[in-house]
Amino acid sequence: MPSSDRPRRAAHFGTRAPETNAPETSARGDAPVLSPDARTGSGQSPVPDVPVITSADGTSPHPALGSARLSNRTTATTRRAASKAGTHQRRGGVRVNLPALLVGVAVVAAIGFVAFRFVLPLFSGSSSDKSQSIVAGQTVQVTIPEGSSASQVAQALYDAGVISSTDDFLTQVHRQNLESSLKSGTYSFVTGSDVSTLLSLLTSGPNSSSASLTIPEGYTVTKIAASVETTFGISADDFIAQAKASNYVADYPFLSAAANDSLEGFLFPKTYDFSGQTVTADLVIRAMLNQYQTEMASYDFATSEASIQSTYGVTMSDYQIITLASIIEREAVTDDDRPKVASVFYNRLRDGMKLQSDATMGYVTGGEVTADDLKTDSPYNTYLYGGLPPTPICSPSGASIAAALSPASTNYYYFFISDTVHQFSETYEEHQQAISAAQAA
Repeated sequence: MPSSDRPRRAAHFGTRAPETNAPETSARGDAPVLSPDARTGSGQSPVPDVPVITSADGTSPHPALGSARLSNRTTATTRRAASKAGTHQRRGGVRVNLPALLVGVAVVAAIGFVAFRFVLPLFSGSSSDKSQSIVAGQTVQVTIPEGSSASQVAQALYDAGVISSTDDFLTQVHRQNLESSLKSGTYSFVTGSDVSTLLSLLTSGPNSSSASLTIPEGYTVTKIAASVETTFGISADDFIAQAKASNYVADYPFLSAAANDSLEGFLFPKTYDFSGQTVTADLVIRAMLNQYQTEMASYDFATSEASIQSTYGVTMSDYQIITLASIIEREAVTDDDRPKVASVFYNRLRDGMKLQSDATMGYVTGGEVTADDLKTDSPYNTYLYGGLPPTPICSPSGASIAAALSPASTNYYYFFISDTVHQFSETYEEHQQAISAAQAA
């Protein structure tokens, strides 16, 4: 039964002081002439003690001395003196409260800072406007770390040249209330894309394959290690050295049944996304074991094993189910084939026949199996040894596990499967005829 390799973001002013009057000077320049009030210190304005004579019509007062020119000169002198005194008093009347002035300035500055730092971002989306010219149309990879804020996402896109303005981006984020909807991971962006397109990507999730690892169904630990090395640059040897059941059995009790300290069959085939994470061999292995644990929870192993015991008289453990599923994975080509292939193996186990699967020796050779390989002494040589091999021979798909748990009911003991032929036979003669017909075609 041949097997082929088939993996698949103000100033204050004081009150004006009372004016004091300067002493009046006589016209001849003698000593100042003081009014009686001034001599007594009454504090009232000093006015010369000169009687006033009123004209006949009672409208024009004149000084009693009758010297208009002298009076005018005296008046001018007095006015000049009063003017100087008044000017001095007004200047001296200004009071500046320096501490209060400083407090006022500080309050104004604080209000301005708060408005600029906290209020403006609510409308512009950013505390500082960043803009740049970009080259549109280029594809770039951008990783958004887990837990990034909208501002951090905007900065990452800005630094990568995806957007020309962080404010424009954040404005749209705030308007659409998407702050908590932006997803971390590695993205492939086209520079110059409109913000709505970028937000659509960021809310959908990572679209880049640079941080993803795809493990096809049917891959062995060795092939998985090679894929990890190619994708993340982690040495395949280091990965294999880490991939030991004893390193993980404390966290994953189902590994207690693993033979040869091997994780073969437990590294579940799937596409894994490690965006925003520092990828290590341990991280990859744990992701796969977690996935295996999740997938297996959907199967009822106990009920199926009881049914197999009843139908075939064969006792199967969970580990043996996975082992048989791995052989089915390597032998079958289509999902339709899997339950029938499972039936062939259960029929043989029931009747004490060797499985005679080329796939088990292919696990040893790492490739095609020759007639001589089938003569090689190895616990994986199911032509020489009865029963199942010591460990699974690959990571089986869910379909193969399902087939191992629920085989078809047939009387088949043989199969010949190729890309074009899917022949199952009950007897060896029918099997030989199927082979001959396939070779002649």
